[in-house]
Amino acid sequence: MNGAFPEDARALDIWANAHVEGWRGPSRAKKFATGQSNPTYLIEAASGRYVLRRKPPGKLLKSAHMIEREFRVLKALEGTGFPAPRALALCEDESVIGTAFYLMANVDGRIFWDPALPDLPREGRRPIYDAMNEGLAKLHAIDVSAAGLSDYGKPGSYFARQLQRWTEQYRASETETVDDMDRLIVWLASHVPADDGRVALVHGDWRIDNMIFDADKPRLLAVLDWELSTLGHPFADLAYQCMYWRMPNASNGLGGLDRAALGIPTEAEYVAAYCRRAGLDSIPDWTFLIAFSFFRIIAIAQGVYKRSLDGNASNPERARQYGKAVPMMARLAMEAVETGV
Repeated sequence: MNGAFPEDARALDIWANAHVEGWRGPSRAKKFATGQSNPTYLIEAASGRYVLRRKPPGKLLKSAHMIEREFRVLKALEGTGFPAPRALALCEDESVIGTAFYLMANVDGRIFWDPALPDLPREGRRPIYDAMNEGLAKLHAIDVSAAGLSDYGKPGSYFARQLQRWTEQYRASETETVDDMDRLIVWLASHVPADDGRVALVHGDWRIDNMIFDADKPRLLAVLDWELSTLGHPFADLAYQCMYWRMPNASNGLGGLDRAALGIPTEAEYVAAYCRRAGLDSIPDWTFLIAFSFFRIIAIAQGVYKRSLDGNASNPERARQYGKAVPMMARLAMEAVETGV
C-alpha cells in the first residue's frame, strides 16, 4: 500500500471500525506473493482474519484493476449459493491507504498451486478436477438478472469485443515484437465465430490456483480473483481452463505430463463432463476458443511484465517470468491454430 502500510495499519483500522461490522483492531497485514494484478493481503485483526484486495499504485491501463467490479460481483454471489468469499466493505477513498481497496472474509482451506496435484494420491486428483468442473457449470447457470447483474457487461459479440479490448491492452504494454502474437491476432480477427446468443456470468481466470478447497474433501469452498469477470460467453471460461492442459508444468500447466498416470482427466474428458452438466452435445469452434484463451493470457502477462519495468508490479520477479513466457505461449497458440487441435 502506501509508505505506511503494511507495517502500520492504523489508517485501515480507523476506516474498518466504521465500515466493517464487528471489526476490532489493531490489525497487521501480510502481503501474499500471488495477486499479480491486484495486490492481496492477509489482515490479522483482534476480531479475526480478513483478506484485503487493492489496486496497484502508479499509472494504470484503462479498464484494468477494477476492484470495484470484484466487490460488486462478490456481493451479488452471496445470494446464489455459489462458493465465493463474502465481501465486507469497499473503500474508494484513496487517502486511506493510497489506493481503492475492499475487504472480504478469509476462507480457510487448501489452495493447489501445481495443477498436477503432487501432494495428493492418484485417486484424489480426479475428484478435485470434477469439483472445479461442477463449479464452472454452476457459475454459468446463475440467473444474472435475479442476481442483479444484468448490466454487469454488454450483451452479445463477446469475442469480438474482447479481441478488440485485449489487443489494445497488449499494444499499450508491448515491449518487443512477438511474431507469433502478431499472427495470432490476425488469425483470431478473421475467425471470430458468429454470436450464438449465449450469455453467462464468466469468471475470466478459471484455474486451479484461484480456488480454495475443503481441507479434507474434494469440495470447492471459494473461487477467488474476480477482476476479469463479466457477462460473456461461457465457453471462454471452459477453454481458458483447458488451455492449461497445453501449458508446460513450469508455467502452471499440465503439458508434457502423463495425465493418465497422474489420474487427471484429459482435456476431452473435462470438456465432456462440462457438456453433461450444461446439457450440451459438444463445444463448437474449439480451436478458436483455445487460441483466444492463449491470446488473452498473453495480453495479461505482457501487462504484468510492463508494470515490472515501470516499477509497480506486485511481485517483480514473477512479473519478469510472465514476460519471458509470452513468446512460448504465442507459439503454443499458433501450434493449436496450425494443427487445428
